[in-house]
Amino acid sequence: RYSCRNFQNKILKIDDIATVLWATCGKKHDSVTGASRTIPSAGATYPLELYMVVGENCVDKLKAGVYHYLIEDHSLQLIIEGDRREGLTRACLGQNFIYEAPVSLVITAKFLRTISHYGARGQRYVYMEAGHASQNTYLAVTNLGLATCEVGAFDDDSVRRLLNLDRDCDPLSVMPIGYSK
Repeated sequence: RYSCRNFQNKILKIDDIATVLWATCGKKHDSVTGASRTIPSAGATYPLELYMVVGENCVDKLKAGVYHYLIEDHSLQLIIEGDRREGLTRACLGQNFIYEAPVSLVITAKFLRTISHYGARGQRYVYMEAGHASQNTYLAVTNLGLATCEVGAFDDDSVRRLLNLDRDCDPLSVMPIGYSK
């Protein structure tokens, strides 16, 4: 696992993207442990929401746009059409490698889901869950021969506007994904 900041201009496979999304925080059922997601969640509050910014001609069978990953259905909901990588790059303080990546996964959280259950301490649990999710992303991406880099330097409000997020949904990290140069 390593953090990549140089990406090839190469189309990604939709099946690889599906694998990454599922590994990040997808739904599963483990009859032995009873686990229902690929990552642990304090009190099964599931505060994380995943969004994906896809560039033009960057993923086979997927048009450019901003997508919301619907965990329960393991499907994508198109939120905004068009290549929004330039806007995401600006929101990430001009880090150009974000524009170069065909796809950027954005991990967001609805903190109230966990805080309403655990009080102020719930905020820690949300960050822990985001850490589990990003590590799963790194591992899945690496296993598929792809690369990523977790980015925490961005303007929250700019990312929120770009993704059309509700006010109660906070962006936590941006993870550009693609083939390493």
